[in-house]
Amino acid sequence: MLDGFRTLQIERDTVPLRVRVAGEGTALLLLHGHPQTHAMWHCVAPQLAERFTVVAMDLRGYGDSGRPPAGEGSAAYAKREMALDALHVMRTLGHDRFQVLAHDRGARVAHRLALDHAAAVERLLLLDIAPTLAMYRGTGEAFARAYWHWFFLIQPPPLPEALIAADGARYVRSVMGARHAGLAAFDPRALAEYERCADIPSTADSICADYRASAGIDLVHDQADVDAGRRVVQPLRVLWGEHGAVGRCFDVPALWREAATDFTGRSLPCGHYIAEEAPELLLDEAFRFFRSTP
Repeated sequence: MLDGFRTLQIERDTVPLRVRVAGEGTALLLLHGHPQTHAMWHCVAPQLAERFTVVAMDLRGYGDSGRPPAGEGSAAYAKREMALDALHVMRTLGHDRFQVLAHDRGARVAHRLALDHAAAVERLLLLDIAPTLAMYRGTGEAFARAYWHWFFLIQPPPLPEALIAADGARYVRSVMGARHAGLAAFDPRALAEYERCADIPSTADSICADYRASAGIDLVHDQADVDAGRRVVQPLRVLWGEHGAVGRCFDVPALWREAATDFTGRSLPCGHYIAEEAPELLLDEAFRFFRSTP
């Protein structure tokens, strides 16, 4: 998928990162969600590459990027580390300042990237998330039922890892197919790619480490930002699916207004997987929000 995109491998601290690049103009970084890969952007990336230099990467632990050991407290999968991966990729490609379009887990990485490296990030468009700390603190029964994987994946090893590793493709279909649009929303080629990567050895360990970090070390970092009064200062736009659990269970605008100084956003008539369920609406939003080279 993504014909016309160059495929690169960029290494950071011995972790290989799979990267796809196409287009010209202002740099735009795309970060995917769970349990997906950069292939989730296949409906929008070619059109974005007509106006931007598009860089789509696989997060560590996902796709064809490396799967380092989690380390104590799953620190290797802290969003701070994953943000450093993204920054390294963009700097290696010659982009010291760039814009970001990110979904789900990738949007949490983008949130940390914007806080830790404000000079590098010009604008952010985040898809179907509220701030992690606020979501954990505000979790109720409806969200826990809809996002059961948040609480399953953080259980102590080895049970979550063993259950996922036994049939990675089934895990992908169980998580993604249970959402608003079911599996019909996904191009069979993209779904096959998500399933292939879920069955790569150590993927189950990495996925669990990602979520354990979010429920542990990431919350420490997030609380430190709150205590210090640090907020996202870049223009931030957030889109969420009106049929998704995030919009149903949380006051998304209120939470982001607390976390950012320049927030706008709205819901779209779709579920969680905006880039694949409503690509035309997303493209319209992206072209209006991002700054392109004249």
